[in-house]
Amino acid sequence: MVDPERSTELLWGTRSRRGLSLERIVRAAIELADAEGLAAVSMRRVAERLGFTTMSLYRHVPGKAELVDLMRDEVMGEEPAGGADRRPDWRAELEAWARDGLALYRRHPWLAEPSGTRRVPGPNAVAGFERALGAAARAGLPPAEVVAVVTLVGGFVESAARQVLETARAERRTGVSEEEWWGGRDSLFQHLDRYPTLSRVYREGGYDTPLDPFEFGLQRVLDGVAALVRDETRDETRCAVCGKSVEAAATGRPRDYCSRACRQRAYRTRKS
Repeated sequence: MVDPERSTELLWGTRSRRGLSLERIVRAAIELADAEGLAAVSMRRVAERLGFTTMSLYRHVPGKAELVDLMRDEVMGEEPAGGADRRPDWRAELEAWARDGLALYRRHPWLAEPSGTRRVPGPNAVAGFERALGAAARAGLPPAEVVAVVTLVGGFVESAARQVLETARAERRTGVSEEEWWGGRDSLFQHLDRYPTLSRVYREGGYDTPLDPFEFGLQRVLDGVAALVRDETRDETRCAVCGKSVEAAATGRPRDYCSRACRQRAYRTRKS
């Protein structure tokens, strides 16, 4: 059973984190998990990898649960491939945060393995959370909705990563790609003509060029957030693009844009 107080001390205590031996233990455990999965990580296996006795590790970390906490926070401190530059608006920054998260899961697939919800976050994990909160806060939402937006986007990334990684594991395990596996299911396809919508979508090319599930899902999640932002923050007297005064509509819902040009500009921004 993990001791949350001990994890906090290890994660946040500068004296504990400075020791080279602890850093070597954490790095060796990460390398082992990257190669064989989290189940392969044990105090004995890490000690063998470092050329020390198992008991020597316990002078630095009390057990595997605390070691996994340290491993998670260590990899969460890795610099994103494209750098840590901030993007110009809340949506672009949340997109970058989400893509960086997926890339982190790809580099360290064991991060997606279930490990409970009551984990003590370390400084790197909190820094990533702070980045996302800052992006969502710039949208002008109330504090509770800022937290909810970050939780929503982070949950989507974690779920999408699990699907991506499970597909990759199956392909490595069997040597058969996803396309090859489904391409060999002729005996199944013979039964599907009884489903009219599925048959029509297939005939019309719905499966010919599939959309990227992560990118499609991320944009739809952020579309929902954008709708919330408009509802919470929209000034009905100002254009949502340029800020100029908008003439009130005689009937129906208030206008979002002052002109056709601003409407088209908003559409192009959403598409890009």
